[in-house]
Amino acid sequence: MHMNHSADAPAAPEIAFDQFLAVDIRVGTIIAAEPFPEARKPAFKLTIDFGPVIGRKRSSAQITEHYTLQDLVGRQVAAVVNFPPRQIGPMMSEVLTLGFPDAEGKVVLAAPTQAVPNGGRLF
Repeated sequence: MHMNHSADAPAAPEIAFDQFLAVDIRVGTIIAAEPFPEARKPAFKLTIDFGPVIGRKRSSAQITEHYTLQDLVGRQVAAVVNFPPRQIGPMMSEVLTLGFPDAEGKVVLAAPTQAVPNGGRLF
């Protein structure tokens, strides 16, 4: 299931609102960011705190072009929290961190424009 992420791609086929509601997107704060030299494409290993109910989850994110390990810690991000975990090299990625492509296709993280409580659900 490869998606066309470019800005000139047409809209995806129509879906029902219930299908959107099935995708659980939450906000969390990155509490640790580590190098991930074993990844096939340049990536970082993130630990994200989604608050007391969902807790801390790991994610592999291909965000090495616009972000350094130092400026990721403390940053809030949006992630899909209800996909099955995926084995990526030696790590288990538990959530999908979300972003948009810049003009060159490099990832820019999707994040709230002001601080919000960890664990809040996108609607």
